[in-house]
Amino acid sequence: MLTDLSLFGNVPVTAATIGSLYPKLVGKNQKLRQLERDGEIIRLKKGLYVVSPQRGGKPLSTELIANHIYAPSDISKSSALSYYGLIPERVYITQSMTVKQSRIFNTPLGRFDYSHISREAFHVGLRSVMCDGFAFIMASPEKALCDLIAASTGLWLRYMKDVRAYLEEDIRLDMDAFMEMDVNIFEQYVDVKGKKSDSINTLIKFLWNEQCSGAAK
Repeated sequence: MLTDLSLFGNVPVTAATIGSLYPKLVGKNQKLRQLERDGEIIRLKKGLYVVSPQRGGKPLSTELIANHIYAPSDISKSSALSYYGLIPERVYITQSMTVKQSRIFNTPLGRFDYSHISREAFHVGLRSVMCDGFAFIMASPEKALCDLIAASTGLWLRYMKDVRAYLEEDIRLDMDAFMEMDVNIFEQYVDVKGKKSDSINTLIKFLWNEQCSGAAK
């Protein structure tokens, strides 16, 4: 049966799916507890598991797991910016946005934090990322930056100098990469009245100004 478990790879599966491997077994909940105790599966939340990498044969992906723990959701904010290599700090909490209520899940694989976002803003700048034969949903760099600004308590970008200080000093964003970002995604975020649209508008002005200054050199 261990070979059967490996068929799931690193994709999170429900208790019922694992139980289907043992159709003749009556005490399936007891079997799940045994598999978890033996380190063959890892419990993510009630009714949701992932096969351990030793049994699944693939390294686990916190991004893929985050998509499954609480859906619909996308990897965003500092987690996405770090994944893209746009900020230097390593992020130890997997941060996501969701149209559902905000939630936090503490698992053996780490903490998964979900922040609420409107359905209209949620769909702006989403992308599917392929990695080692599987895909997960992640915010584009532009959306991740918008979500981070929107979620930062007490942050208001009123002037372009505020934007520069925030990007260069507070989050230490790769400014060369910022110059290449798609302003259309920022504008879409504002159009759907995402949180802190005024701050995002100031960010847009700053980006346009920097791009024009760069083109003039």
